[in-house]
Amino acid sequence: MTKKEIWVVIVLSIFTFGIYYLYWIYSFSNDIKVALDDTTINPTLELLLTIITCGIYGYYWMYKYGKLIATAQDKYNLTIEDNAILYLILAIFGFSIVNQGIMQSQINNIIDAKAE
Repeated sequence: MTKKEIWVVIVLSIFTFGIYYLYWIYSFSNDIKVALDDTTINPTLELLLTIITCGIYGYYWMYKYGKLIATAQDKYNLTIEDNAILYLILAIFGFSIVNQGIMQSQINNIIDAKAE
C-alpha cells in the first residue's frame, strides 16, 4: 500500500485517456484488500469485470468500494464516511473522476492510520 497524490491520479487518468484509471481500479482494490486483510477481494477480477462490461460494472464498483472504505475507516478508528451512494450518483452522471479523487484521499488517510 502506497499513498498516491490525488492530483497525479487525476491528471494521469485524463492524459492517458482512462488507461491509468483502469490501473488505479486494480491498485485501489488491492489497497483495500490489504487494509482490510480480506482475501475475498480480487483486484484482478474487479478490473476484468469493469473492462468486460464496458464500464457498467464500474458503477457497482464505486458503490461497493464506498462501503469498503467505510469498513476500513471503522477498523482504523477513523471518522466513518459512507459515501457509497454519492459515488454511485456521481458515476452515473459522468463524474467518476471526482470519485477517484475523494476515494484516493480516503485511502491515503487509511494508509496513514495503518502505518501508526
